[in-house]
Amino acid sequence: MREPLATAFRCVFCNHETSVSVKVDKKAGVGNLNCKSCGQAFQTGINCTLLPRTNTSIDTDVMQDLTQPVDVYSDWIDACDAVAADQATVATPRAPPSRPRQPNTSARAGLAPGEKYTAEDDGFIDDDDADAEAEYADE
Repeated sequence: MREPLATAFRCVFCNHETSVSVKVDKKAGVGNLNCKSCGQAFQTGINCTLLPRTNTSIDTDVMQDLTQPVDVYSDWIDACDAVAADQATVATPRAPPSRPRQPNTSARAGLAPGEKYTAEDDGFIDDDDADAEAEYADE
């Protein structure tokens, strides 16, 4: 005997078993998913087709569901995974530069090409305004 497909599912946000219910609205063409515990909701398009009735005494057509509640739940899981993957790529730090930068050990604005940092450079102030302010600090 064939077992029916589930219509109540576990919520991926609050982890309550069977708290997620799915309703398929054929006329609107949407599947609605709601968690009774945490209030999460999701809506997705569904597939359905219009089939003529085989019974000749009834001249109306019938909508056949091609999407079941488990399909709506699977779409929700896929959408959650896609959001998590997008957030993971945004949060991923940039790769370090290919060449490490040399630390600036000089207090001066810069060394001339080929010039080496010496003990004379220690404590050298390149900004005259900063040097002038230091002269008045003792007064």
